[in-house]
Amino acid sequence: MSPSMSELATQIGFYLDRLRQENASPHTLRNYESDLTQFVEYFSRQGEPPALKEFDALALREWLGHLYASKLENASMRRKLAAVRSFFKFALRQGLIDNNIGKLVRTPKAPKTLPRVLTAEQTNTLIDEVALDKLERPFPARDIAIFELLYGCGLRISELVGLDLTDFDSTERWVLVRGKGRKERQVPYGSKAAAALERYLLARQPAIAGDPALFLNHRGKRITDRGARGIVKLYGSLLSGDAGIHPHSFRHAYATHLLADGADLRAIQELLGHASLSTTQKYTQVSLSDLMATYDRAHPKA
Repeated sequence: MSPSMSELATQIGFYLDRLRQENASPHTLRNYESDLTQFVEYFSRQGEPPALKEFDALALREWLGHLYASKLENASMRRKLAAVRSFFKFALRQGLIDNNIGKLVRTPKAPKTLPRVLTAEQTNTLIDEVALDKLERPFPARDIAIFELLYGCGLRISELVGLDLTDFDSTERWVLVRGKGRKERQVPYGSKAAAALERYLLARQPAIAGDPALFLNHRGKRITDRGARGIVKLYGSLLSGDAGIHPHSFRHAYATHLLADGADLRAIQELLGHASLSTTQKYTQVSLSDLMATYDRAHPKA
C-alpha cells in the first residue's frame, strides 16, 4: 500500500488482510489491492487523503469522473467501484463510518457484449492437438488434463487450480467444485477427462508427499491461476493461432454447446454455479446469434 500511513491506507491494509483470511482468490486479491492502491493515490495527490468519515458521495463521483476522463472501460470502472464499495462495507462493520457511501453512487452500465464462443469443432480440434504434445512441453499429461477439465466441466480457472485429489469420485465420475464465495457444487465429468486424469496421476510428482493439490507446477507445488492461464494461452496461440483464447473460453464453450444440444437452462445454471439464472441466460443470446449467422450463410432467401 501507500508508504504514507494515512487512516485510509492503513484500513485498506487491514481490509486486504481480512480478504486473505477469508481465502479470497488470488485474482480478486490482486485486483482489489491494485484498485484500492490507486484509490488512495488519487486522494493523496495534494497531501494526506481525507479521513474515512470525511468521505461522501460527491468525493466518489469526483473519483469516478477522473476514471471516465482517463477513458477507462466501463467494465474496469465497475470493478474498481466494487472494490471501493466492499472496502467501505468493511469500514462500516468496523464502526469506522456511519454508512456505506459507495451505495450512493450509480454503477456504470455494463457493455452489452456477447462472449465470443469457440465452435465444438474448434474446441475439440485444439484439445486433440494438445493431446498430441506437438509443443513438446515438460508436463504434457498435466496440460491435457487441464484442458479436458476446463471444457469437460465448465470450470472457472480459480476452481480448476483449487481442486484437490480427494475432490474426485472416480466411480460415479463426479468432482466437488468450490466456486465463488466458497459455494460448493458437484459436476460430472466424462470419459475423456477421466482418461486424461488417470494418465496425469501416474506422472504427477509433488514436492511434498501427501500434497492434496491436483495440478502442480514445475516445482511440484499447487499451480497458480496465473500459471494455468499462461498454459492455456500458450497452446491457444501456438496451436490455433488465436491469442484471444483463455480459460474462460472453454467455460463459454461448455455452456453454449450444452444449450445447443438441448440441455435445460436451469441445469446449465447448476453446472456453472451461477447464483442467478439471468447470468446463464446470456448463452441463449449466443446460441441465437449463432443460429442467425447460420441462417444468413445457408438459406437461399436470407
